[in-house]
Amino acid sequence: MTHAAESWVVGVDSGGSGLRVALAEVTARGPGPAETAVSRTPVRTGEAGIDARQLLEQLLPMVHGLRGHGGTGGARPVAAVAVGAAGMATLGGQLRAELPGALREAFGIRGLALAADAVTAYAGALGQRPGAVVAAGTGMVAVGTDLTEWRRADGWGHLLGDCGGGAWLGRAGLEAALRAHDGRRGGSAALLAAAESAFGPPAELPGQLYPRTDRPAVLASFAPEVARCAAEGDPVAVGILAEAARRIADAAEAVCPRETGSEVDIALTGGLLRIGDPLLVPLHAELTDRLPGARVVPPAGDPLSGALSIAAALATGSLQLPGDPAMLYLAGPGGGV
Repeated sequence: MTHAAESWVVGVDSGGSGLRVALAEVTARGPGPAETAVSRTPVRTGEAGIDARQLLEQLLPMVHGLRGHGGTGGARPVAAVAVGAAGMATLGGQLRAELPGALREAFGIRGLALAADAVTAYAGALGQRPGAVVAAGTGMVAVGTDLTEWRRADGWGHLLGDCGGGAWLGRAGLEAALRAHDGRRGGSAALLAAAESAFGPPAELPGQLYPRTDRPAVLASFAPEVARCAAEGDPVAVGILAEAARRIADAAEAVCPRETGSEVDIALTGGLLRIGDPLLVPLHAELTDRLPGARVVPPAGDPLSGALSIAAALATGSLQLPGDPAMLYLAGPGGGV
C-alpha cells in the first residue's frame, strides 16, 4: 500500500460548462495544493444517461498530463479518484457501470467515488460534518446529512421544481412583466421595462423562449433584473424575491439534520447568491426563523475542492460521509459498496 504522504488523488467536477480536473498530494490534513486542468466541452447526456465514454475520452488525457508534471521522475501514483457530476443521482448508471474498471486499469487506483454534484458541493462547503448545503444557480437543490444518510430536496429541473433558483426567479419576473403588459393585477411596470430592454417587444418573448434548448439559462439571465428592481423599491419584485427566499428555505429545512447533538451549519452556494441583499436578507431571515439551532456559514470551498477532499478521505480510509447508490457511490477493488 502506498503511504498517504506519497499518494496522489484526483478530483473531477463535471457540469454544464465542461470538465474540471485536479491532482493533489495527500497530506495528513487532506489534499495539498492542487494542479488543475479544464475542458470547456460538457459531457453529453443521452438516453443511457451521462456518457461515460465521452467523459473518459476527456478525463484520461487530462489526468495523464497532470501526472507527468512536477519533476518527480515519473508519473505520480494515483490512490483514489472522486468524480462529481451533474445529474449523477438520476443519470449516472453508465458511469457506475464503466468508470470503476476503466480507471482501475488506467491508474491502478484503490478507491473511486462517483458523486452527485450536490454532494461534492457539500464536501467542498462543509467538509465531513453534519449540516446542509443549498446550491442555488440556474437551478436549486439542497442536500443534508447527519453522517448516516443523505437527504435531498428539489433539484427537479425548471419545469417541475428548482424553486427559488435563477430560472424560477427569472420566470416569475417575466410573468409579472407580462401581467403589466396585459393590464392584469400583480404586474410590474418596472419589470416590464426591464424585460423590453432585455428581450424586445413582449409579444415576441414566447418565440424567443419556447424553442430554446437553453431555456433555463435564458430565464435565469433575467434574475439580476428582478433583484435590481427589488433594490430600487419595486414592490412586485420585492415580493418575488421574498417568495424565492421562502422556497429555498423550504428545501433547506427539509434536509437539515435535527438530532446531531450539536449546532449544525448551513452553507449557501451558487451563482444566484451574487444578486446580493434583495435575496440574501429575506433568505437569512427565513432560515433564522425556521432553523434557530442552525447557523449560516460561508462555504469553505467549491465542488472541485470537495471532490478532491472525498478522494483524499478514500485514500486514507477516513471517509465519514455516507455512501449511497445515487448520491455517493463508492467502488473499491471488489466493486460498488
